This record gives sequence, C-alpha cells and structure tokens, in this order.
Amino acid sequence: MVNIYVSSVIESSAASVWARIRDFNGLPQWHPLIADSRIENGQASDRVGCIRHFHTKDGGMIREQLLALSDYDFSCVYSILESPMGVSNYVATIKLTPITDGDRCFAEWSAEFNCAPGRERELTDSIGQGVFQTGFDALKQRSAR
Repeated sequence: MVNIYVSSVIESSAASVWARIRDFNGLPQWHPLIADSRIENGQASDRVGCIRHFHTKDGGMIREQLLALSDYDFSCVYSILESPMGVSNYVATIKLTPITDGDRCFAEWSAEFNCAPGRERELTDSIGQGVFQTGFDALKQRSAR
C-alpha cells in the first residue's frame, strides 16, 4: 500500500477555505487541473455516497465517491472509483485545522492506494506534488485575493 501525505499553511481561516473545498462538485472552482465536474444522479454534492464525475484539463476522466464529510472537523474522505492513473483501493482525506495564531489554517491532504509494482515513486510524485500541492497552492492564491 502506498501512502502520500502533503501539508501546507494557508493564510486564510479554516472556515473560509472549507467553504471552497466543502462542495464535492466544486473542484473546477479552485483546482487548476480540473476542467469540469458533475454529481451523478442529481444527488446533492454534500451527500455522503454521492459520486462526482469530472475531467482533468488534459482530458482524463475520474469518478470519485464521497465517503465522509464533516463541517465540524473541516474534513472530507473520498475514494476513486475510476481513473486513468492505475490505482486501486484509493482513499484520500482532506482536512483543515484552524491555526489560532492569525487567521490561517493548516491543510492536510493524504491518500493511500495500491498500484502496480514499480509505479510507487511516479504516482507518489504525480499525486502528491502534481495534484495535492498544486491544489494547496491554488487555494493560497485565491486566499490572497
């Protein structure tokens, strides 16, 4: 099993960052790699069990299912159902923690998954830096506006 963990400090309150990422269908509004997204079967985007179907800007199609959502903990857990990445048993968590010294938050994005032997390093880099850190950098830029 491969484990990835990325963390960052965002110069905005946990509540305001959470307002951006809480919407399970809202990736295109804050993540620069995402072209479009829709929730399947007309379900609410904050309903545990809903499935988002989205496309990356390079044309990839991904389906993910919301497994948990906590406004109290500023966290969500989701799994990948389909993707071109070659991962299985993929479960990820995004969590925000308020930083009491200033109007900031500590952001964590982690995932664990299985993949073909020999692809661990490639996927760790592309997901950890290419997806998670890119998302945090975009949230930082939007918070600075």
